[in-house]
Order: sequence, then structure tokens, then C-alpha cells
Amino acid sequence: MLRTLVVTPLTVSGDSMHPTFGDGDVVVVARELVQLSAVQRGDLVVFEDPAGDLSLKRVVGLPGEAVSISDAVLEVDGDAVAEPYVDHSRIDAVYFGPETVPPGTIFVMGDNRANSIDSRNYGAVPLEQLVGRVAFRLRAPADGG
Repeated sequence: MLRTLVVTPLTVSGDSMHPTFGDGDVVVVARELVQLSAVQRGDLVVFEDPAGDLSLKRVVGLPGEAVSISDAVLEVDGDAVAEPYVDHSRIDAVYFGPETVPPGTIFVMGDNRANSIDSRNYGAVPLEQLVGRVAFRLRAPADGG
């Protein structure tokens, strides 16, 4: 019962969160009713994506903010955002936006910007679709990253 109501292990599938998480990593998700006022840029969240699957991404934009990528650099409201968890050498020449995040939603992206299906593809995520936040990783990737 604890697993269903409070925390849920989730196995990462795919490369969209590389280098933060790798394929096969197991993370623990704190299931919670998330208040929009509690969501912060940089949070790692799990939500139900448009295909109905659970997806893990990073919050990069909050309601009312203009999100864009200019030559692999994330910008929010025209200001560059420091992202030490993103390997910029893997995403050179990526451009997107700007797109303003609608009320009641968040804009999410994978850390591997060149290989992620995220809000750039399916739009901002309604808060009701959030399952919770990543609390911690149970198992490190095989390459030690």
C-alpha cells in the first residue's frame, strides 16, 4: 500500500534524460498532489504523457514564461539558464521557440535535448497529469554516470 500511495519505483527507459539518468536506472517517485506554486524550474517530475505512459522529464518553464532554445542554450524570458546537468556538446545547433507556457501547465524537457520527446513535441503538461517528483535514484547506470 505504501508503494501505491506514497512512493513508486520507476525504471528509466530510453536516453532522453542522459547524462542525469540512463536507460535502466531505477528512480523513486514521491507520489503527491503537486501544487503549481510548489513546482520549480529544475524539478525532475513524472507525469502521464499524451500516449498514456509515465514519463520522466525536467521542468524548464512555468506558467507565463517564454521558453526557447538558442544554439543548445535554454532561455527563459530571454535569459540563458545555467544547466550543468546538460551535455551541451551533444545538442549543438538545437533551436526552439520561444513558446509561452499556458496557465496551469509546466514545460518539460529531457536533459538529452537532441534525443527527447517532450513539451517541444506535445506541448506544456497540465498540472493534473503530474504523478510526483523524483526523490532519488536506487541504482546508478552501468557506466557510473
